[in-house]
Amino acid sequence: MAGGAKKAKSKDPDPSDFLWPTMDMKKTNQQKPYDAKKSVWVPCPKTGGYREGILESGDMDDPASKCVVSVGHEKFSYESALVGKVNPPKFEMCEDMVNLTFLNDASVFWNLKIRYQAKMIHTYSGLFVVVINP
Repeated sequence: MAGGAKKAKSKDPDPSDFLWPTMDMKKTNQQKPYDAKKSVWVPCPKTGGYREGILESGDMDDPASKCVVSVGHEKFSYESALVGKVNPPKFEMCEDMVNLTFLNDASVFWNLKIRYQAKMIHTYSGLFVVVINP
């Protein structure tokens, strides 16, 4: 071989452990509380990321509207442009982010975060692979 490199005699490891969630993971994610009209993402001032909340009042489709969102036991007021919809639980740990129903920053970051925490560091986004380096 060129450059003195020798071919490895062992097979490459199976990457499926780092790409697809197990059935147990999917069942656990399906039990997450979710309301299609009220589950939303809002900015988190402490971390600079996003957190999930429940929309109490306001219209997300009207850019001039103020939305009241409850996160835990607290209520916060946000401009509707800062509030994003949460994907249904069947899309938790989605291996291809093109399949997400609501493709917003918070949904993409959340998907990458929970996949990383489950040691699934490879995620597709259409034709491209997103790899989170551990």
